[in-house]
Amino acid sequence: MKRFVVIGLSDASEPWIDPKALEVIAHSQVFSGGKRHHEIMRPYLPENYEWIDITVPLKNVFTQYELLFNRQSTIVIFASGDPLFFGFANTILREMPDAEIELYPSFNSLQTLAHRILMPYHDMRIVSLTGRPWQEFDRALIERAAKIGVLTDNKEHTPANIALRMLHYGYNQYSMCVGEHLGNPSLERITHLSLSKATEQQFSNPNCLILQTKLLKPRLFGIPDSRFATLEGRPRMITKAPIRLLSLQALDLYQKHTLWDIGFCTGSVSIEARLQFPHLQIISFEVRGEGSLLMAVNSQRFGAPGITALIGDFNQMDIQDLPRPDAVFIGGHNGQLHLMLERIKSVLLPGGCVVFNSVSQESQQAFKQEAMALGFTIQPSMHIALNDYNPIEIIKATI
Repeated sequence: MKRFVVIGLSDASEPWIDPKALEVIAHSQVFSGGKRHHEIMRPYLPENYEWIDITVPLKNVFTQYELLFNRQSTIVIFASGDPLFFGFANTILREMPDAEIELYPSFNSLQTLAHRILMPYHDMRIVSLTGRPWQEFDRALIERAAKIGVLTDNKEHTPANIALRMLHYGYNQYSMCVGEHLGNPSLERITHLSLSKATEQQFSNPNCLILQTKLLKPRLFGIPDSRFATLEGRPRMITKAPIRLLSLQALDLYQKHTLWDIGFCTGSVSIEARLQFPHLQIISFEVRGEGSLLMAVNSQRFGAPGITALIGDFNQMDIQDLPRPDAVFIGGHNGQLHLMLERIKSVLLPGGCVVFNSVSQESQQAFKQEAMALGFTIQPSMHIALNDYNPIEIIKATI
């Protein structure tokens, strides 16, 4: 039997430990944790103990665990706070699902910070940016969470960088509270400050933060076309709001994970999708160099962080290492529809779809013929006319 006893610690140099956990420590021989945990727990460990540092790559750590289990049934792990809260117990469950786990949790850092500032936290949105991308943090902002608890790191996701990102995309209605070394009587510090002040300060690690606001800005649904920055001299080169929303409906994005927007131009489809479906990963392509600035300006204007914009000819790009899409919107094809669909099919996930807006009978027939020749199934299309503009056919192909 492979058995882990996982003990959560605060940052205190003399932490409180459950008496049952202390008994386990006294009768064990093999221990593991971070270097900081080793320093904290050294006085509590029995003579002639073995210690395994938890360092990356974690695969090597678990290889050592496997070897030890050949002669030892129990390994005691020390982790920070609640080991099931973005913690090492989750890693054990993933890497060794057959192992038995006995858990002695402590308060996690965000719980502790909420306690210090007497803030009810049952409705707080929790995001970890510790070695993780911005995606879930951006989602919390777009979804207008009133309280956001954030686990930081000491590289890209510091309190200052978090504040800078929020201000850049217009989420300036929040205040920030930063907790440093929570649980350590000699080092603990709690700071309340505005986002603008946070951009100017450095905080010691480890730290975490809580963002709060009582003023939630409305989230737009169907952004007015007139509010987008557009190509100079070509203001009508934009997917109009009603067409945009119907196209997103056809893409069935609630059920999807990754959207590719090919020929994004002003970025209107990508930005609308980001605001309405913030769980999505969005990769956008545009052949015109001006698209880079337009996407940056419009993403900032409408508070839509996290869109990856790539400039160049889609049919010439190396797309194999990009996140594979399960939804693709074609906003432009440069007269090379067959090659584009061929490339899309090579990466489109099973059950994925492609949506194309046709402005002429000729392009409608071309898309349907090319898609069917490649094995796509054409779904019933939508026909819509706006004002004096040409009618548009919204066509959906599935694989």
